Amino acid sequence: MSALKRYGYPVWIAFLVGMALLHAIHLSADFPNFSPWQDWAKYTDEGWYGNAAVRAHLFHNWYLPGDFNPAPAVPLWPLLEWLLFFVTGVSITAARGLAVGFFLLNLALSYKLFRERGPRWAGLLLVTLLVTSPFLYSFSRLAILEPMLVTLTLVAMNLAIRLPRFRHQEAVAALIGLIFTAMMLTKTTAVFLLPALVWAMLFEFRHHVRPMLRLLVATGGSAVLSFSLWMFLVVNADLFDDYKYLFFINTYEKAHGVYGRLMSFWWSFHGGLWIDPFLIPLSGVLIVGAAACWRQRWTNGLWRDPLFGSSVLAVAGYIGFMTYQNHPQPRYYTVVAFFGFIVVVRVMAQLLYQPERIRRYGLAIIAVVAVSLAVNTVWTIRYALDPQYTFVEAARTLTRYIDQHPNGNRLLVSISGDDITLITHLPTLCDDFGTMSLPAKTAFYQPGWYATWNDFDPGTLEDLHAHFTLEQVASFRAFDDPERNVLYLFKLHPLPGGMTRNPAEPAMHTILPGDKILIPVE
Repeated sequence: MSALKRYGYPVWIAFLVGMALLHAIHLSADFPNFSPWQDWAKYTDEGWYGNAAVRAHLFHNWYLPGDFNPAPAVPLWPLLEWLLFFVTGVSITAARGLAVGFFLLNLALSYKLFRERGPRWAGLLLVTLLVTSPFLYSFSRLAILEPMLVTLTLVAMNLAIRLPRFRHQEAVAALIGLIFTAMMLTKTTAVFLLPALVWAMLFEFRHHVRPMLRLLVATGGSAVLSFSLWMFLVVNADLFDDYKYLFFINTYEKAHGVYGRLMSFWWSFHGGLWIDPFLIPLSGVLIVGAAACWRQRWTNGLWRDPLFGSSVLAVAGYIGFMTYQNHPQPRYYTVVAFFGFIVVVRVMAQLLYQPERIRRYGLAIIAVVAVSLAVNTVWTIRYALDPQYTFVEAARTLTRYIDQHPNGNRLLVSISGDDITLITHLPTLCDDFGTMSLPAKTAFYQPGWYATWNDFDPGTLEDLHAHFTLEQVASFRAFDDPERNVLYLFKLHPLPGGMTRNPAEPAMHTILPGDKILIPVE
């Protein structure tokens, strides 16, 4: 056994390092094409949530009045990108490298979190599940908010679980409150992780009311004060409309009635299969089993472990958010993946140290984990070694076309505009989001170009017709979704004599005389 440890652990760690490094190569490649995860993030989110940093470096002003400016609500990610771009320059490779850096940090933090309560092999197994996951490989390489949110959550949990050891517990609790504010300023859905943090922080103090109340006051006070300070800055800078707008665009029709809410929950719960068709159902079974057997001896250490309870609450909190939102998206499950895998490994480790009658269930879990690891490792390696660059090439070719065929203002309007700016530095506006209406925004900025995926939205056409006729001039293939795999480029020709049309007039949402539109309007 000593020889196995002597040679086995170094080989295992070398494998983990190799798999981790695969995440950091080919960073400008597409999100894996023909994957099971169709998520709009690969078309838009990398540019949207970093646009303040990109604009500040390229155009010397982070704020574009009337356009989509999410930084007042989620400022930390663009702040870090802004600092990074001083070193690297503005590029999608640098932005994604930052996200991968957070993912690698998440591996270390997950190991550190688990080693507090579990053996070394279990901590390494957890990291193995994370680093071989094709789901996490795909989403950790996008410059989106989730990797940083997971990092801050794991930092807070590492502090919370170790809180009884600290000499100045109130100071550490206040630090956790500041980290929670940072989580909220990274992604506002962090509020649904608050029960998990509170459980991790206070579980060991559950029989000591006065210390528990002091810690709650310290954490809550620092969180409220720091978040209030940020909101004061937002309001004082006259950015509250932009702050509110992020919540406005993320409001979806809610489920009604018992049946509707149950279907919304099922949709959100079933979405966990995006992460892993073996391990996530297994984690659900293990949570239910541990709850049903809570009086039995094998669960004693489990429910007394704040890591297990907080992981269950983190999964439940995010599933609850998606149920309430009634709009689950694959990228949201990045958070669920980390804590779902913690549940699997924690219960497996608990079972393997029980008497033989119980231990066999742990061995059965090992068999399921082994199958999943084998499939996921091959899957992830295949993605890493077969990069495609269709979107980057489409953005560059589109920009080159615009530069070679001048048409007034070198300004593009597109739903993917901020992503294109990140890749090629072409100035863009978002057609779908912004605190100005699209007719007002185009009248103010006078763009010369428009790009859309596969078809023309009638409402967008109606808005553009207020000031322009449209001429379809080029197309660029990118990505795999048959409904969003061709980016069509249009010239925007101002109406003669500065004429303006009323978008509310009949037929403005259809092809008008003077237009050259060859794609469907639907």
